[in-house]
Amino acid sequence: MKLLLLLLLPVLASAQLLPEKLSGYLRKLPAQARVNVAFESLTDHTTFVHLPDELVPSASVIKIPILIETMERVKAGKFDLDQIHVLQASEKTGGSGVLQTYPDQSKITNREVLTLMMTRSDNSATNILIRELGMENINQRMRTLGLTQSRLNRMMMDTLAAKQGRENRVTASEMNILLKKIYRNEVATPALCEQMIDILKRNTDQTTFRLFLPKSAVIAHKTGELSYVRGDAGIFYVTKPFLLTVFVQGTTTPEAEKIIGEIAEICYNQFL
Repeated sequence: MKLLLLLLLPVLASAQLLPEKLSGYLRKLPAQARVNVAFESLTDHTTFVHLPDELVPSASVIKIPILIETMERVKAGKFDLDQIHVLQASEKTGGSGVLQTYPDQSKITNREVLTLMMTRSDNSATNILIRELGMENINQRMRTLGLTQSRLNRMMMDTLAAKQGRENRVTASEMNILLKKIYRNEVATPALCEQMIDILKRNTDQTTFRLFLPKSAVIAHKTGELSYVRGDAGIFYVTKPFLLTVFVQGTTTPEAEKIIGEIAEICYNQFL
């Protein structure tokens, strides 16, 4: 019995210390910084939340449910990842991504489109998939998976829609719900969940979760950035894996990235 208690002490210490460390960190932030945090251990009952159910502008984090809906279509035999897509001039969208630089009539596979959406946050690729899948179908998938607040309301770079208030919005807690379902093979198929995780691990954005972590850190995540919000949501593959979603508003982009990076560093070091 004593041996069991000794073995459990480090786990109990982590469970107790992390909330204290994160709470202390958040208290020291500038008053104008509005931070949403949802942390959940995948190996014990440790959780930490701060404004987890507040709707926030999603930026490109909304691409996680688009990824899931795509793979659900693949499972149903209604979408072929190896099918060729011929890029049209009208499909090119500004903002992040590389497809806008491709020549018109370029031939790319649907798999490449999906991968670019997630690894390079390609807005052109995202809009291609939204048109193919249907915006309402993506939203219905989120409802089916238990999300009650998050919603895709506009295409990428639709500034008119954004000005009219039709913003894509999510909550930190609901992004963790989606990530947990991918991690536990509870969407699409186990093989397709494995593909989703592989794609998420290849995210090229190093400026948020990865900012203060070693290059060897393994994270399956999706970042998001607008002039007024910075976010990241992911699965951390450490000794004791965990989920973390963070959004920051009210600061400069570099300061928001620093906050997200420091929160990730606290969690990473506690559960390494």
